[in-house]
Amino acid sequence: MAAPLRVGFLDDLARTSQIGSADPAGTPGPPSPTDMPSWLRLVADEYLAAGRLDREVEIVHSHGLGLPSGTAAAVERAFARLVDSDVLLVVGPAIGDNALVATPLAERYQVPTINWAGTERARGDWMFHLQVGSHEDEGVLLARHLAATGARRVGVVYDRSPIGRRYLRFLTAEAELLGLAVTATAGLPPLAEDAEDEVALVLGTGVDALVYLGRGASGAKGARAAADAGWDGPRAMNSAGMFGYQPEHGRAIDGWVYVDMHSDDNTTLAAFRQRLGVAPERSLAAAKGYDLGRLAAEGLARATELTRAGVREGLEQIKWIPAAEGREGTQLAFGHHDRGALHGHYLVLRRWRDGRSVQE
Repeated sequence: MAAPLRVGFLDDLARTSQIGSADPAGTPGPPSPTDMPSWLRLVADEYLAAGRLDREVEIVHSHGLGLPSGTAAAVERAFARLVDSDVLLVVGPAIGDNALVATPLAERYQVPTINWAGTERARGDWMFHLQVGSHEDEGVLLARHLAATGARRVGVVYDRSPIGRRYLRFLTAEAELLGLAVTATAGLPPLAEDAEDEVALVLGTGVDALVYLGRGASGAKGARAAADAGWDGPRAMNSAGMFGYQPEHGRAIDGWVYVDMHSDDNTTLAAFRQRLGVAPERSLAAAKGYDLGRLAAEGLARATELTRAGVREGLEQIKWIPAAEGREGTQLAFGHHDRGALHGHYLVLRRWRDGRSVQE
């Protein structure tokens, strides 16, 4: 019997802060967006049944609580354990700060790795990237949305972290090109317990639109502070708004426009949901998990040889695969020195309304 293909899963998330972790126990259907090993298992089994893979896939788990609540060192140790476990491919990390930690490790150990974070800086010869939002592209989308509302003076509350600062940089650059002025900013600790002072400072300058940018843990705090201050003008946030799938967080950001990764018009997602019986509220899980699973399975199936270098070449051969994420026409593809998986309009503006995510 052939030895299995070993795929490492690097889990850098805190168990209590995962997107989708508030789903009721026993909810039928596919796993939550952060239950990626289950998605890897589901897709790998499909590829095996279809004859695209000629042997079983074994998923090797390694957890290291990364930033912001953990440490970079924990991510480094988790990655090293996977290297020592003889995996052909690593999937993870999920958080941008930790993907930046893992990128030089992928290069040092020469292990093909697919992170599913938001920063395009987490790419390299051995590090591939399935975008979960984009620290760079989301600012463009949000600035254009705010300009369309007629806003001219934008106030921003952002996480004092590499993630928050990079979001702010790209939002400001696009806003200036559109004639918007970011007239007030206030930084928050990424794990802030409240944001009343910062939101009051920004709103007190007479802005006509309010934006939150960051990892997401402090996003609900900023939204509650704005509501308590009576703010009912345009309000938007980056893909941190996807935490709204947790009911309590969703109630806090009701009315906020945010960046998501799934679209109601995506036929690939619709077909996959129908095949597995996925409820509409689980669309994010289906889109992200299915795309990540297919990238890993395709890399193995297309490997020129069953070595780490062969799997890297296999990933580079992925072309023109319809993505479940993004708007219709978004594609999954890699290439030589092309490490960003999603091509096309993969960012989608949605708004939280009475506990439901509605496409703008």
